[in-house]
Amino acid sequence: MSGSFFAGSYGGNAANIDAASRLECPVCWYLYDPANGDELSQVPPGTAFANLPADWCCPNCGGERRAFLVVAED
Repeated sequence: MSGSFFAGSYGGNAANIDAASRLECPVCWYLYDPANGDELSQVPPGTAFANLPADWCCPNCGGERRAFLVVAED
């Protein structure tokens, strides 16, 4: 992988997001919301995206965690 990401992507840098940030898979548009966690991967509600396990990937399509896009807050 080249190490470059789309503008607005997480890119593996926790400084790009805060604990309540919601992020979206750029492949299938799965939305990770820390308030909900990820039941399939046994990630409890309240887990910030930056605190997900290192091997976590999109539970829908297997998309790479670093490519997830930050969802703009209204």
